[in-house]
Amino acid sequence: MKNIYCDAWAIGYDERWGASKRLQQALMYWRSNENDSQYSHPLDFCPIVDMNAGKVIYIDIPNRRRKVSKHEHANFNPDYVKDKFGTKENPSGYRTDSKPINITQPEGVSFKFDGNIIEWSNFKFHIGFNYREGIVLSDVCYNDHGKVRPIFHRISLAEMIVPYGSPGYPHHRKHALDIGEYGAGHCTNPLSLGCDCKGVIHYMDAHFPDRDGEPSTIKNAICIHEEDDGVLFKHSDFRDDFQTTIVTRGTRLIISQIFTASNYEYCLYWIFRQDGTVKLEIRLTGILNTYICAEDEDVGPWGTQVYPQVNAHNHQHLFSLRIHPRIDGDNNSAATSDCKQSPLPLGSEDNKYGNAFYNEKTTFKTVGDSFTNFESSTARTWDIFNPKSINPHSGKPASYKLVSTFCPPVLAKEGSLVCKRAPWALNSTQVVPYHDEDYGYGRLYPSGDFVCQWDGDSVQGMNKWLGDGKDNVENTDIVFFHTFGITHFPAPEDFPVMPTEIFDLMLRPRNFFTENPCLDVKPSYVRTTTQVKNGMNGTKVSSLGVDNSSRLAFSKTSSESCCSK
Repeated sequence: MKNIYCDAWAIGYDERWGASKRLQQALMYWRSNENDSQYSHPLDFCPIVDMNAGKVIYIDIPNRRRKVSKHEHANFNPDYVKDKFGTKENPSGYRTDSKPINITQPEGVSFKFDGNIIEWSNFKFHIGFNYREGIVLSDVCYNDHGKVRPIFHRISLAEMIVPYGSPGYPHHRKHALDIGEYGAGHCTNPLSLGCDCKGVIHYMDAHFPDRDGEPSTIKNAICIHEEDDGVLFKHSDFRDDFQTTIVTRGTRLIISQIFTASNYEYCLYWIFRQDGTVKLEIRLTGILNTYICAEDEDVGPWGTQVYPQVNAHNHQHLFSLRIHPRIDGDNNSAATSDCKQSPLPLGSEDNKYGNAFYNEKTTFKTVGDSFTNFESSTARTWDIFNPKSINPHSGKPASYKLVSTFCPPVLAKEGSLVCKRAPWALNSTQVVPYHDEDYGYGRLYPSGDFVCQWDGDSVQGMNKWLGDGKDNVENTDIVFFHTFGITHFPAPEDFPVMPTEIFDLMLRPRNFFTENPCLDVKPSYVRTTTQVKNGMNGTKVSSLGVDNSSRLAFSKTSSESCCSK
């Protein structure tokens, strides 16, 4: 028995017991020794455990039994790499062609803290953390040359679901609501310099009560650092062979956490750019959830055999992003934004050459209007805007545009247990009016406050907030929910441990500023036409200091760069 391991999962919902007992299901595996990765040797039965009684009350056994695999464990630890890839010349087995990359900030970081409030490159906001959502960003505002402009009350990942696509029993129960059932905060990793975060790092600890009510601390739960953000803007004049030029490099601020939900790791990066953009990047890694298959078994369309006798089922990772906006003040609206061909026919007076197209904006007036999905054919985005704050140049309202293309639809059938327990996953967007709920907060969790063993039939969370769909969401205090993520069809390249799969979204200002908001970021190099004509060198005015580290890759001495002229 010392070689038997299990992953304890919330049971989701099982009609045999409902919510009458506090249950978990145990996904079972075998290890030949304690350093093995158990996921290459899944077992074919699933105990159900009454957590209050401390007893196994049932064992689900499939109709077809599958013998324990006798294949060697697929591992990823150093000993496994040494044995598999090591040679006399390179006994470790690891690649030897990678040279160190170091990140230095000799004058320190550009951000500053006052308690949990951070200021960086005109942004100012509060960084919070709780056991359920993990990182929460609040009171996000931007200092527009002395005018402090609010953008968001609060942003967080409010829920996620990982539904698996095998119809076989009991795999229908594998649809983890990882945030509501386990807590992204509870599952957060303590982070390490040079491994999880690289550069000049500031860490924040996380604190919350344990199950006995005693305080517990996760050290280094949040990592805050800066990175080079590449070219922020650049232009060169072709008329003098690009001698007239300006190039400005940017930096970006990253607030991150990594949490482990049983077999998967979720690396979350909230990224702030100097042009006012806020991005969320998620890197998915860890290990596939696996199930045993027989030597001669065809796993069919529901999964992929990623290793001998290892079946990795199709699944999705769907997240609910909660945005409580305050774009330029109270009372906001939201809309779809679609690229459309002109309806006027080719050859008509106003579309003679047939090349006309425009942007169609459809404002949500009611909750029901907000049930929209991503549409690639129109390059759909979504605008969150203040209808009373009008840009003096464009005449359009100050907005933040949600650009998100990783928007797969939930693939479980409507009315299924998955869809009932995650009603927010049925659409890419759902907008509801803000309202203080019974517990003193405003509509935070779209699957409800208490989701463990919820059958999805009772009215809570999004099911409650949607009502009859007629509530007003125009020019009022709104909460915008966005569903995004990926659909994962596993492959052998994902095993025994996955390389990171990356997906992201961004919230970018549109008609919010009257010009490029980062014109006041010092350029790396400027050379004007007058300087070119008079044979004068350009000016290096970068705030980043003299760059003494950049050099040619295959030369012992660095060549003259534009910034040294």
